[in-house]
Amino acid sequence: MGKEQAVRPLEKGNARRRVTFGTIWIPDLAKKLINEALESGRVSSGRLVRQFENRFAELAGVPAAVAVSSGTDADVLAMAVLYDYGAQPGDEIIVPALSFVATGNAVFHAGFTPVFVDIDPKTLNIDPAGIEAAITPRTRAIMPVHLMGKPADMDPILAIAEKHGLWVIEDAAEAHGAMYKGRAAGAMGHLGAFSLYVAHIITTGEGGIVTAQKEEHAEILRSLRSHGRACKCNVCTLNTASGYCPKRFSGQGGEDIRFVFERTGYSCKMNELEAAIGLGNMELYHDILAKRRENLMYVLSRFDRFNPYLTSIREEAHETIGPHAIPIVIGPQASFTRAELTRHLEQSGVETRTLFASMPTQCVGFQRLGYRLGQFPHAEYMGRYGIHVGVHHDLTVDDMQYVIDVLADFLEKHQD
Repeated sequence: MGKEQAVRPLEKGNARRRVTFGTIWIPDLAKKLINEALESGRVSSGRLVRQFENRFAELAGVPAAVAVSSGTDADVLAMAVLYDYGAQPGDEIIVPALSFVATGNAVFHAGFTPVFVDIDPKTLNIDPAGIEAAITPRTRAIMPVHLMGKPADMDPILAIAEKHGLWVIEDAAEAHGAMYKGRAAGAMGHLGAFSLYVAHIITTGEGGIVTAQKEEHAEILRSLRSHGRACKCNVCTLNTASGYCPKRFSGQGGEDIRFVFERTGYSCKMNELEAAIGLGNMELYHDILAKRRENLMYVLSRFDRFNPYLTSIREEAHETIGPHAIPIVIGPQASFTRAELTRHLEQSGVETRTLFASMPTQCVGFQRLGYRLGQFPHAEYMGRYGIHVGVHHDLTVDDMQYVIDVLADFLEKHQD
């Protein structure tokens, strides 16, 4: 940093400030609904889960949403829908090399083979220019990830998918509230998968949800999350006063369709207590999103001062970032290590996380695929030199300024 960019020394009191990575709001409505569920004796998937699904679908602008037990399960079930349309075990799903490892793991869990494409270092998302070269006769879908809540470049991805007859399944785990050219993340592909983990904008504590453009896809998802059973409509648990649903006995010879299994399924339902937290969060969604965006934009609007030693993402005119966290990448001109930067931030009270890794070449679980270090240079660079820090809704602009001051203090000490 030059002298013209120097900042004031950190105040002594600021050294004790804590800038945590995540938070959770559990408002009074959530507590009320939790108590109602406990008093009703119905805590497995029921009325509150259906209400949460309907609210989420309305917010995302899609016909249906199906709640599950985690964001990873959301990815798995979204891909498993492909089996109803001719996919076979071992078929291929194209995914970005850089993501939280759950993305790649989910491909394996669904019975498919991940095929990786490097990222665009400016966006941290899959580079559309590399997708077509990765398509083979066994490719069934493209799964772009909206990393850190910044939308992937969806227009070319959708065009490639249409050209080759592929599905598009959005991993929108971190992208609640993100928009791309007026379209919501999770509502552009055939299916979208969200995480509802505690660190995200909408949370159920744990949990996930799949958005669907067609009701027939939602019915398959409801079957998949409950062992593949034939009982998959969205009616019975909305009307639980009598506990009776005439559709239950619509099988051949009046058979109970809850015990007719149409496909290989999973067991990953959301429960009523999680849905209660989610419904409470939905009441505060716009406030949470606005606060996170205020925090993110405050930092990003002041981040150019750290170039070329530290860089981050930008919000382009065609998009709205749904902030999960603030990515920070060490530039090649820097003379310091990620460990040194992380140590300084942590000792100053700023929690950090590494910026994931190149799944195919930096994560042991994917070694069986035979990729070699150097095949995904941009993802591998992020895996060595990237971190991210919190931007959540319990943080203030003062906290964000403190992060800037801590970074500036570090660079003052490590650059001429």
